[in-house]
Amino acid sequence: MKKKIFLLFIVPAIVIASVFSGCGQKENQVSGVKIVSTIFPQYDFARAITGDKGSLKMLIPPGGEAHTYEPTPQDIISIQEADVFLYIGGESDAWVDNILDSVNTSKTKVVRLIDYVDTLQEETVEGMQEEKHNDEAGDEPETDEHIWTSPKNAVKMVNAISDAICQADSQNDKYYKENTKDYVSELEELDKSFSEIVKNGKRSEIIFGDRFPLIYFTKEYGLKYYAAFPGCASETEPSASTIAFLTDKVKEDKIPVVFKIELSSSAVADTIAGETGAEVLTFYSCHNLSKEQFNNGETYLSMMTDNLTALKTALN
Repeated sequence: MKKKIFLLFIVPAIVIASVFSGCGQKENQVSGVKIVSTIFPQYDFARAITGDKGSLKMLIPPGGEAHTYEPTPQDIISIQEADVFLYIGGESDAWVDNILDSVNTSKTKVVRLIDYVDTLQEETVEGMQEEKHNDEAGDEPETDEHIWTSPKNAVKMVNAISDAICQADSQNDKYYKENTKDYVSELEELDKSFSEIVKNGKRSEIIFGDRFPLIYFTKEYGLKYYAAFPGCASETEPSASTIAFLTDKVKEDKIPVVFKIELSSSAVADTIAGETGAEVLTFYSCHNLSKEQFNNGETYLSMMTDNLTALKTALN
C-alpha cells in the first residue's frame, strides 16, 4: 500500500517533468537500442544478445532487494525512454503496472516475461515455516516468479527478449539473432549438465536453510527439497520446530550439504550444519548478485555453472 501511495504522487510529477525535459536538450543520448530491465536475469540475457551494441540499465542495483524496491524518478523516466523494457511480472513487479498505466510507452517494446513460460504456484512443503498472510492477500497461492531458475525457461525468456530487441533495432537483427543462437546453445548445454548430475547422483533430495526460490529448477530435474521458507517469504527467523525438522532430515537421510542462497544470511544453515556436520554451500538463484560479483563480470551462466559443482556435491 505504501508503494502504491508513493507512485500515485511521484508518477504524475514524472510525467510533467519528462514533458518539459523533452523540450530541451536530451540527456544521455545513446546510439543503438536502449534496454531497461528490472532485475539481473533478464538484464544479463539482454547483455548476451546485444553484445557491444546499444545500452542497458538494471533498475534494481547489484546487492539490492527486489521485494522492497521503490522506483526513483529517474527510473521511471528511464522506462518511458527505453526502446525495450523487460520485467518478470510477478508480485514483486506490481509497481510496474502502475507506472506503465501512467506514462507514455507507445514507442517502447514492453516484455512481461512471465507470459512466455508455464508458471508454478509457490508452495509450502513439509517442515517449512508458513508465510503469514495479511487480510488482503488471503490464502490464495501466489505465482512463483523465479521463472529463470530453470535453464529451459531461460531459453524461452532469451528468445522473447531477442524478438523484442530485433524489432526495436531491425538494422542489427542479424547480429542479435546470431548472438541469441550462440547463447541458447550454452543454455542448452547447461540444462544437459544439470540433467546428467541429477541422473548420476546418489540421492535426489536437497536441503535449504533459507528461502527457497527454486521451484522451477527442482520441478525441471525431479528433485525433492526441504527448506526453511518459501521463495518470497519476508521472515528470516524460522521456528524451533522448522530448524528441528530440517536438522532431523539431514541426519536421517545423510544429506552432505545444507544450502543457502546468495545475498542471504547463513545463520540457519550454519545452525543445521553445526548439529549435523553437513557442509554449507551457496546455491545461486541468480535473482541478483553483489556489487563485487557484478564488477568482476559474473553472469547468469557463470553462477549457474557454480551451481553445477554445488549440486554434484549435494547429491553424492
